[in-house]
Order: sequence, then C-alpha cells, then structure tokens
Amino acid sequence: MDPVQLTIIGISIVLTILLVILGVQVYLILKEIKTSLVKANSMLDDAKKVTSTVGDSVSGMAGVVSGIKAALSVFKTFRKDDEV
Repeated sequence: MDPVQLTIIGISIVLTILLVILGVQVYLILKEIKTSLVKANSMLDDAKKVTSTVGDSVSGMAGVVSGIKAALSVFKTFRKDDEV
C-alpha cells in the first residue's frame, strides 16, 4: 500500500475513535443535565408548596386579626355606651 493511503486510513481510524469518545461524553453530559433539571424542578415544586402554605397561614392570620378588630370595636361601643 501507498504511504498516503496508510496515512489516510490511520487518520480515519483516529478520527472515528475520537468522534465516538466525543459522542459518549456528550451523551453523559446531557444525561447529567437532565438529572440536574429534574432536581431543580423538584426543588421548585417544594418551594411552591412552602409559599402556598405560608400564604394560607398569612390569610388565616389576617382573618384572625380582622376578627379581633371587630371584637374590639364591639367592646369600644359598649364602653362608650357605659360612659354616657
């Protein structure tokens, strides 16, 4: 065989091996990105649950505070009636 043909065959083999290795590495990187995205999505779902729970608690506290205000206003009207 001619040295040029051997060189071309050698370079083709080396390039093929490098492309296969590169493809495997890209696959592993994409797999790791997918895993990271799944974890991030899980964290965001948990954060959504926490914020909704906190929002519900704040709403409940707002109801309690408005109830206390209403009760105090009733007591104030009774107190004003007693003073007169």
